[in-house]
Amino acid sequence: MILTRRKLASMIDYALVKPTHSLIDVEEAALAARENYIGVLCVLPVMVEYAAKLLKGSETRVCSTVGFPFGSSTTKLKVLEAKQAIDDGACEIDMVMNIPFFKSKLYERVKSDIEAVLKVSKPMDVKVKVIIETGYLTVEEIALACRMIDEAGADYVKTCTGFGPRGATIEDIEIMKKSVKGAKIKAAGGISSFEKALQFIKMGVERIGTSNALEILRGWSPVEI
Repeated sequence: MILTRRKLASMIDYALVKPTHSLIDVEEAALAARENYIGVLCVLPVMVEYAAKLLKGSETRVCSTVGFPFGSSTTKLKVLEAKQAIDDGACEIDMVMNIPFFKSKLYERVKSDIEAVLKVSKPMDVKVKVIIETGYLTVEEIALACRMIDEAGADYVKTCTGFGPRGATIEDIEIMKKSVKGAKIKAAGGISSFEKALQFIKMGVERIGTSNALEILRGWSPVEI
């Protein structure tokens, strides 16, 4: 199969999640996403409603962060945040698992936190991607987190927020692939070139999270995957 530019664009989650991103930045990104058929524009909760209005009628879906960037919000707040994002027009949710509880080995509480967000998202046909922040985890913890998220029923396991100690690595993806059965994989963090994105796509990654969507698309060339 040839990776077309349109197919590549559809696999990109274009991230505008820095605290310095303004409404003007979102407007410019939404226009670029619409024109380039980028699959998803991911924004902070306060920007969801505006992004959804800008992208209405386009092929680009809006994604909101939840519990970002440390996953340390209470479950009740994560659920409220997810509900609000969906009401504002989000079609997808990128939630951060409860990293402090995970490191405390409170695995059932981490899983129930994810399940609570899934409970309000799934009936609305909203996809949920759970960020595990691989840079904070050991090899064994990455595998355990993936199995837990898979069992909870999330749509995707995602590597990183972009605010952690490092971005996605080939080693992360290899562990994740071995550890999930139903969930798909989203690689994010430090992916700024077509070559890097292609490397992950060839490994079976189905989503690429990046703030460098246009740079990746500019580097595209038709290749077999």
